[in-house]
Amino acid sequence: MKSDFSKGFEDLFVPIDEDTEYIPLLADDEDEAMGKMNVPDVLPILPLRNTVLFPGVVIPITVGRDKSVKLIQDVYKKNKILGAVSQLDANVEDPKMGDIYHVGTVAHILKILEMPDGSTSVIIQGKKRFKVEDLLTDKPYHVARISPLEDTVEEPREEANAVAATLKDLAIKIIKLSSNIPAEATFAVKNIESPSFLINFLASNSELNMEEKQKLLEMNNVVKRGLYLLEHLSKEVQMLELKSDIQSKVKTDLDQQQREFLLHQQMKTIQDELGGNPMDQEIAEYKQKAKKKKWSEEVAKDFTRELDKLQRLNPATGEYSVQVNYIQTMLELPWNEFTKDNFNLNRATRILEKDHFGLEKVKDRILEHLAVLKLKGDMKSPILCLVGPPGVGKTSLGKSVAEALGRKYIRMSLGGLHDEAEIRGHRKTYIGAMPGRIVQNLKKAKSSNPVFVLDEIDKIGRDAHGDPASALLEVLDPEQNSTFHDNFLEIDYDLSRVMFIATANTTSGIHPALLDRMEIINVSGYIVEEKIEIAKRHLIPKQLENHGLTRQQVTFPKKSIEKIVEDYTRESGVRQLDNQIAKTLRVRAKQLAFNEEVDRKIAVDKLEEILGKPRYTKEKYQDNHFAGVVTGLAWTASGGEILYVETSLSKGEGKLTLTGNLGDVMKESAVIALEFLKSHPDIIGVDPALFSRWNIHIHVPEGAIPKDGPSAGITMVTSIASAFTQRKVRRQIAMTGEITLRGKVLPVGGIKEKILASRRAGITTIVISEENRRDVEEIKEIYRKGLNFTYVQDIFGVLDRALLKEKVDKAIAIN
Repeated sequence: MKSDFSKGFEDLFVPIDEDTEYIPLLADDEDEAMGKMNVPDVLPILPLRNTVLFPGVVIPITVGRDKSVKLIQDVYKKNKILGAVSQLDANVEDPKMGDIYHVGTVAHILKILEMPDGSTSVIIQGKKRFKVEDLLTDKPYHVARISPLEDTVEEPREEANAVAATLKDLAIKIIKLSSNIPAEATFAVKNIESPSFLINFLASNSELNMEEKQKLLEMNNVVKRGLYLLEHLSKEVQMLELKSDIQSKVKTDLDQQQREFLLHQQMKTIQDELGGNPMDQEIAEYKQKAKKKKWSEEVAKDFTRELDKLQRLNPATGEYSVQVNYIQTMLELPWNEFTKDNFNLNRATRILEKDHFGLEKVKDRILEHLAVLKLKGDMKSPILCLVGPPGVGKTSLGKSVAEALGRKYIRMSLGGLHDEAEIRGHRKTYIGAMPGRIVQNLKKAKSSNPVFVLDEIDKIGRDAHGDPASALLEVLDPEQNSTFHDNFLEIDYDLSRVMFIATANTTSGIHPALLDRMEIINVSGYIVEEKIEIAKRHLIPKQLENHGLTRQQVTFPKKSIEKIVEDYTRESGVRQLDNQIAKTLRVRAKQLAFNEEVDRKIAVDKLEEILGKPRYTKEKYQDNHFAGVVTGLAWTASGGEILYVETSLSKGEGKLTLTGNLGDVMKESAVIALEFLKSHPDIIGVDPALFSRWNIHIHVPEGAIPKDGPSAGITMVTSIASAFTQRKVRRQIAMTGEITLRGKVLPVGGIKEKILASRRAGITTIVISEENRRDVEEIKEIYRKGLNFTYVQDIFGVLDRALLKEKVDKAIAIN
């Protein structure tokens, strides 16, 4: 039996005799007749080798065994009906009951053909499935008692029809993809209407093995039989499509290679006629450029070796383009090429003052470096890291430093960087390889001593491709970066003369080893007066130019700028302020474009009409009318803020409840505060038993914002003490500090930001740890103006300074 699709379809068109052209396919009425066919209880059994007969399918078989020949001759003389059952093992010559499957197909003999070689071929058609119940005799051939098997199709029949339609589509696709199947087969498949016959026909002609075909024959459910066959045909279609794609690609590749070969031969002939080879000219050009480079002898040797390698390569290969890219990168890099530093310190001071207001520490550090360079003539550049809230001018400062030094300026954003190859580059063995961004930027700058700003260094990511922060360790180490190794270059490059300036909002996200290699300079936020000056000197002139306006058309009075700062922005920097000024000028530009009559000045009373209702009023100090409410100071990435700690008491068993989206450290501070007061009730003058009769609820407003850190410790102690004693907190007082179980007040950070937040909110007195005194004294007087500082060593001093002596008017009876 022919087993694959092409052979199966070839069998479909084998002539039966001279009067019949093709073996007829099964019609719907014949399918129905087969279903109602009366099958005898006893049938002669014909064992089949290497094939399975399905109902409705016509197949030719060769009969060779004496028993089989005898069976065919006897049956053909009678009703031409026999039972065809497949053998388990085709090599068994005289199969017994245990050597055949127990499910077979009732077959009708259509034709017996005597072949020229003496063998007998029989064309049979399957009619109905049956099961062998018992073998009655095996002489002169097998005769068995059988029982018919019926096909089942679950209602509704739409699923069976859908499966048949899908099978039909797949079969047609296979016919189109296969070059061995005649086109007429498509017509034959399309005209099969019966789902069960379509499944049987396709199964018989598919490439399923014997065991799988027998499994299909034994399935009673037509839909399950179809789904099983569908899975196999889908794989066959995929295999044929893959073969077709491979053949197409191979043909395309061969055609392309032949075409390129012919074109190269033609080009070579033309070049010889013109008297020059572009490849040789290109090599000569590279050698000429190499003579002008200031690289070391070692680099020159490497370049010569790589250039010789390029000359040996065929321009048609992929490696040639990689090698050309490498040679060009080497030639474009500024080996030992430096810009001359401008040592005019007065000029550098003017530039730094002109471009940025404040930032004295940064400016002083740059001037110190310039002074040492002027005296010594050469030194390794410092690696600075400017840490501060957004919008204070960290990034733009790099450009001013470059201008002050007379150097080239490079800015590289590290935010979201997660691949080490971005820093070190890819190895040149890969197609499309390129150097890392450090080397690429130096190539653009055409100088080996630029000011290189590494922006957002605290936002570097990491993944399976490596850790970029670890790659930066070599870049930012003055002891190592003189021999920086880029994977693409594979030659050490000197970065020691590059002045790296990193920027970050916080040091918490920076790798500790990386942090250790940099000189940290904290860039704090601006007070209102400074923001007004920055707006007048920088922001307003810039936005006027951006919007095509002049000072004759628009002016901002100081009061208007102050109102924008206080009511429409809430930040340590000036980015929001810049946006609000831009919005104001857009509105004014629109009015002028429509020829409206407008006042030249942006008056304070007009701001609400332009910018809308004031957005921020929350930071203003709210008087503590109730006992248990205390004002604290907090540090955030965007600057300092004030926060309120509220404590309320309710009858209960001394349970402590904390709300306000507090972090673990802040929750621990609340527990420490309560435990301290429980162990020292005498300092607030209450009965120790009160703590076990009242539940305590501590809440920090703005629950949507996460809060954490130890600096609210003394604020929580004061809040609980105020609630139990019913003594209010003094007006316009705020506090910050960590506490211990012994009652000690420890220092905290972010002092300048907290001082600025206090000024914005109208606070006049700040309670702070004695150990923070040096931090306060380092801050300029202009920032501390109008503030009184109370330095304390323990909680006793805090409560003595913060709580009023008298209780509230309607004090609750706590007993």
